[in-house]
Amino acid sequence: MPVDFESYHPNDLPNEGTNGRRLLEYLAQHPELGFTPSELANELEIPRGSVGTTLSRLEERGLVRHKGEYWAINSEAYDAQTASEIGLRAVADQFEGDHYDTTPDWDAALSDVDAEKSDE
Repeated sequence: MPVDFESYHPNDLPNEGTNGRRLLEYLAQHPELGFTPSELANELEIPRGSVGTTLSRLEERGLVRHKGEYWAINSEAYDAQTASEIGLRAVADQFEGDHYDTTPDWDAALSDVDAEKSDE
């Protein structure tokens, strides 16, 4: 697929829902740990053959690193925006379907903190 050459950056994140994005999000949730491809395949239910290939591609882009058979997120490769995006997506996924996700006007019942302060 062609890309806009001027705005394309090789370290851009893989698209949401892809194996690459799922691997990155999982590794970002555990930045201090390293995982084998088999562990990642089992945890994320991704075919084992796809995990190795995808990790290699992510490594070429500088997004992951490995020592021996263990792979981890490359924290140094992330700028604040990338880390925030992955973190926010992980939180959103974790709380998907809870009361606040399924109730669009949940904040309507909150008291006005500024009004309460002025009454004091």
